[in-house]
Amino acid sequence: MAQLYFKYGTMNSGKSIEILKVAHNYEEQGKPVVIMTSALDNRDEIGVVSSRIGMREQAVPIDAALDVFDYVAKLPEKPYCILIDEAQFLSKKNIYDFAQVVDELNVPVMAFGLKNDFQNELFEGSKYLLLLADKIEEIKTICWFCSKKATMVLRTENNQPVYEGSQIQIGGNESYLPVCRKHWFKPEL
Repeated sequence: MAQLYFKYGTMNSGKSIEILKVAHNYEEQGKPVVIMTSALDNRDEIGVVSSRIGMREQAVPIDAALDVFDYVAKLPEKPYCILIDEAQFLSKKNIYDFAQVVDELNVPVMAFGLKNDFQNELFEGSKYLLLLADKIEEIKTICWFCSKKATMVLRTENNQPVYEGSQIQIGGNESYLPVCRKHWFKPEL
């Protein structure tokens, strides 16, 4: 029986490398998968899942115009699994479509993303994944400043913490750090 999975973690927790690893394992056995990502993520290029360690793979970009359920239903070959990167940027409709893919097409969906933003608020995609996912798993990493578990994302600009602004600002280590609660409130910058 297929399930909807949400695997969340802060920046640098290895979400993208996990997607690429899972895809490799399926494909090595001749089992096709579909890799998808938010079209908002343009750090490498749109429609690419890339890891900070240099691995990358083409992906189907998800934008407002893509009907996810229709796209998957019309694939010439049923995938063994759908893997989604940057799931936090997806819409409520996208998440409901993926739940429908699981329930009606019997295709497992593994969504990976951030749970909360730099203001410690839920992203839309994450909110609905937390509500609808059959299984939820935290991917852990450590705080940038200490050895505690990182649970938050600190946005920085000119080496200063930023706590206000647009929820979505695409960036990597130059803009965001994984931090524990203590260092989110009082970073050691």
